[in-house]
Amino acid sequence: MAEGPVELHLDLMRGGETPAEVLRLAYGMETSLGEFYAAIVRQTPDADVIALLKKLAAIEDRHKQYLRDMYESLGPSATEGQPIDSQVPTNVMEGGFDTKEFVAANEKFLQTVTDLLDVAMMLETQALDLYLRFSQKAFSDSSKQILFTIADEEKAHLKALGQLREQKT
Repeated sequence: MAEGPVELHLDLMRGGETPAEVLRLAYGMETSLGEFYAAIVRQTPDADVIALLKKLAAIEDRHKQYLRDMYESLGPSATEGQPIDSQVPTNVMEGGFDTKEFVAANEKFLQTVTDLLDVAMMLETQALDLYLRFSQKAFSDSSKQILFTIADEEKAHLKALGQLREQKT
């Protein structure tokens, strides 16, 4: 059973975020996760690890596009004319982890394909958990629904990673 403080990373959300703000936060975390994968690419000479990282980055790019589409569907009045990549934390990746701190603390787990898949699955699991905990903190029903939708996307990512992990073992 996983243990940790329930309030871990909840400081990223105050509770009164609009749907646009929720989507900007999620988009920022996706962006940072992509940057995390790019940082690992620069650190490894292993061609299999690099290929996997590129696949994982492509998945995150598709998720960012999904979030962008949701954001744009809100309309200009809801987004206040702000692009989705405005006012987002750039150092916090999915799950609420600081990108640089995470890389430094987990470098030894980022050297092989199977270890990297395990880390990616852990990040997706943490992201799923964080979005569900955010939903409990959200005030508006529309923000809660967006968080549930994003959590469902994380479930799909986790399933895809699990299938990829099975193929690699």
